Amino acid sequence: MAKLAGQLVEALDGLLGIPVPLRVQAWDGSIAGPPGAPTVVLRNRRALRRLLWQPGELGLARAYVAGDLEIAPGTDLYEVLSVVGRFAELPEIRTLHLGPRDVLGAPGRRAVAAALRAGAIGPEPTPPREEVRPAKGRLHSRGRDRAAISHHYDVGNDFYGLVLGSSMVYSCAYWTPEAKSLEAAQEAKLDLICRKLGLQPGMRLLDVGCGWGSLLLHAAEHYGVTAVGVSISTEQVALARARLEEAGLADRVEVRLQDYREITDGPFDAISSVGMAEHVGSEQYRIYAEGLYRLLVPGGRLLNHQIARRPDHPGEPHRTSPFIDRYVFPDGELSPVGSTVARLEEAGFEVRDVESLREHYGLTLREWVANLEAHWTEAVRLVGRGRARVWRLYMAASALAFEQNRIGVNQVLAVRSTEQGAAGLPPTRAEWLLRPATGTPQPVTGVVAAAPADADLGDRPSVR
Repeated sequence: MAKLAGQLVEALDGLLGIPVPLRVQAWDGSIAGPPGAPTVVLRNRRALRRLLWQPGELGLARAYVAGDLEIAPGTDLYEVLSVVGRFAELPEIRTLHLGPRDVLGAPGRRAVAAALRAGAIGPEPTPPREEVRPAKGRLHSRGRDRAAISHHYDVGNDFYGLVLGSSMVYSCAYWTPEAKSLEAAQEAKLDLICRKLGLQPGMRLLDVGCGWGSLLLHAAEHYGVTAVGVSISTEQVALARARLEEAGLADRVEVRLQDYREITDGPFDAISSVGMAEHVGSEQYRIYAEGLYRLLVPGGRLLNHQIARRPDHPGEPHRTSPFIDRYVFPDGELSPVGSTVARLEEAGFEVRDVESLREHYGLTLREWVANLEAHWTEAVRLVGRGRARVWRLYMAASALAFEQNRIGVNQVLAVRSTEQGAAGLPPTRAEWLLRPATGTPQPVTGVVAAAPADADLGDRPSVR
């Protein structure tokens, strides 16, 4: 057993026909793989069984969340994810189909023999309890949507406070030259949205998917609006109401536990939807867009802030992430930005501006990962080690996806024109972006503490 890692790596390289770009440390202490490559640790036979039963992303995720697979001390999580991502996209791997001839040939026999010697042949391990079973019922029905939202957002406001910081904003920040902290960058994003919407005192704002109420607070305090926010996360609504009460704004801002399809008390002068439309789904998107159009006054503006995927290549079926669907955002759907613009236009909107914030989201996610790592022991106490690992893995992987242009995020500004065709916008983009607020927001500076030495983290803090 002293050479277990070497046997496993040799067998896997032969089966795939291409060297795996990782070093592997087996549970007997042996290490094998390309020198200088990032190292992963198989802590037990169960790790290998998970990978044999579910080769690829889902098996790796299950092994990491369960603690059967670790990132070796001194190895950076971003480096591991980047290497694995590039390897998975190689033509040799993307087109790899192992049939009976491959498994029964010499490389396959060596792989099976190595697995037998390692004791890895056996029943499929039970998935970690953090994994969501495939949902039942009609996709994006109100009940199924509530369950999906609860899985992700109702994990504890204290946990989200550790990750997001004092801003409690769960969408990408806006990293202006003046924004020297995550909190300042998030405030800059909130103010950018208010300026794009042209908010003025006395206006009525609807925030769809209002989260913990940060945009509502900013718009009411600095732009003098009255507002309604809706969310179907019970914990978000509870904290948003408490924050508004503490700020003395509860008389001007209402937060409801309500589905967007249940809003009937329009019209509103402006509507914001930030990081919410990803949960709507392609089948419901027309209903979403038409509903927001009806709720706006003629001349009103919609700011739709939404993550987008790259378009599929012609003839290539869309591939969803099994890890994201099972552990992070059940039933979440991403569409190309062109599809989003088309759906909004079909609903009657005139799209006036599209701004990509892709690089901003990569920076934001690295800050969230750093916050989680800095408070790892407390995070594990609040939500458990498995869920903390899910959040660390998904946020780090998402940071790389934004940085490598595999996904993006866009702010789409649309208007409901009047019957005469007037959009109500100033003649130039610079003019409506620079409209002053009723007050001057004061950015909050914050310093993210360095991560403590914590054996449970499994490796050094990831690089921002």
